[in-house]
Amino acid sequence: MIKSDVLNELLGILEGMYNQMKRGEIPEIDIATRTKYNIEFDEESEVWVYGDKTSKRCAKTIRGAYLLLKMAYVIGFLKEQLNVNKSSTLRELYYISENWGIAKFEEQAESDRLIEDLEILTSYQREHFHIRPEEDGATVIGPLRIRENTRRGVREIHCQEDVGEGGYQIPVNVDNIEFVDHDAKFVIAIETGGMRDRLVENGFDEKFKAIIVHLKGQPARSTRRLLRRLNTELNLPVVVFTDGDPWSYRIYASVAYGSIKAAHLSEYLATPSALFIGIRPSDIIRYDLPSDKLTDKDIQALNAILSDPRFNTDFWKKEINLQLELKKKSEQQALAKYGLDYVTDVYLPERLSELGVI
Repeated sequence: MIKSDVLNELLGILEGMYNQMKRGEIPEIDIATRTKYNIEFDEESEVWVYGDKTSKRCAKTIRGAYLLLKMAYVIGFLKEQLNVNKSSTLRELYYISENWGIAKFEEQAESDRLIEDLEILTSYQREHFHIRPEEDGATVIGPLRIRENTRRGVREIHCQEDVGEGGYQIPVNVDNIEFVDHDAKFVIAIETGGMRDRLVENGFDEKFKAIIVHLKGQPARSTRRLLRRLNTELNLPVVVFTDGDPWSYRIYASVAYGSIKAAHLSEYLATPSALFIGIRPSDIIRYDLPSDKLTDKDIQALNAILSDPRFNTDFWKKEINLQLELKKKSEQQALAKYGLDYVTDVYLPERLSELGVI
């Protein structure tokens, strides 16, 4: 498989619609029906595959016309992405469509389904389009050399030069790691795997001499222990980059303040000087970010945060009350509204500069 083959398949879909219109026909596409009633066992591959039943995507209806229009926009985006050898997550694709006017997606499930349509139509996988889902895995990548005690002896690893794109996997016992040397200016802990990948792909760790740590949602003890050690032993500032919702604020709190259920380990795990550079309610206004409506559970959690002594600061009171007033929440990847490089070229440099980190 080469890139040109993928592009030819994708552009062939648009060429087919163009030729239909050129002949004076209403454009339409037949695609396999994705239900349990249209699968059959393939003896050769020994897996279940789609059968012969198809459904039409046709511009005869308004709904069908919109779907084909959105497909054209997505193919155009994928073409550009493949040509510059970039990639994006399913979530970023959804937010990028904010710039497509009437072709924008109303929810991510819609854009996810369209990518599935393209996989079926082209027989290629979304990875071939350079589209990936959110990935799991608590990892480290950046200008840091470590020495680790393993079952097979001691090994030395540079977390930028000796690891793949995913980075160095954080072990359960972080105290088995010895910091050999580094060329880092700060540590950035990131909530989601997709955003971690965005920073790595854009060379954020190299440009800003940053150690990137993937939190994998609510961080494990080993991850929090590593952050504390990087901060206290190497004297590196730690910043935490999360979504803008109450659950993400609690992720930050577990890093900076220690979790409530493990308060007896706070001295060992918490990094009190850690700074929050996640999406703030005020950022929804400042950057005009796409947002979702707060759920009842979100509102309950925000009110609980207001009574949480760990958040008893003017900053958090102001931001939480603003969020309750806006009734909105937003994600890290909403910044993709302005392009895939915006988070590394604009948002993070602005926030890091405001906080005096860079």
